[in-house]
Amino acid sequence: MLQIIIPAKEAWNEKKEEFVNITQEHVLQLEHSLVSISKWESKYCKPFLTKSDKTYEETIEYIKCMTITQNVDDEVYNNLTKANIEAINNYIMEPRTATTFFDDKAGSSRETVTSELIYYWMIALNIPMECQKWHLNRLLTLIRVCNVKNTPPKKMNKRDIASRYASLNAARRSKFGSRG
Repeated sequence: MLQIIIPAKEAWNEKKEEFVNITQEHVLQLEHSLVSISKWESKYCKPFLTKSDKTYEETIEYIKCMTITQNVDDEVYNNLTKANIEAINNYIMEPRTATTFFDDKAGSSRETVTSELIYYWMIALNIPMECQKWHLNRLLTLIRVCNVKNTPPKKMNKRDIASRYASLNAARRSKFGSRG
């Protein structure tokens, strides 16, 4: 969870053409999760997890979807500072896990990833629904770990088997001091 503070200030409301006093600072608690993405996708009817840039309006709407804090006035989001936006972007990009993968073939699929697809993966892999509230990157890592662990080991080809047997035989000859 990320907590940001939107400072108190005076701002110009272009719609009403008047100064607006924001006399108190606001503390928002945000969570980048599958639930947040699902809310955003239901509003915009397009996948969130794409490389295409989001408009400013779409970005602010996603921040609203991420907000856990109750009863936040929409005007508060218009007063986000550049530092707030940067902190939110950094939080979204964090891996939130210690797990690493050596072969980086995870992004090779051309399938469009939507919240429904991620829910499908969760159901197919028997991942409990409470994980939908985890940081999204952590959830995607868990899904990838489940896929790796559920994949049967790769069969060795004849050359690899012969090489393995040769190295085992060489180690045994060395250990026991024999020639064959």
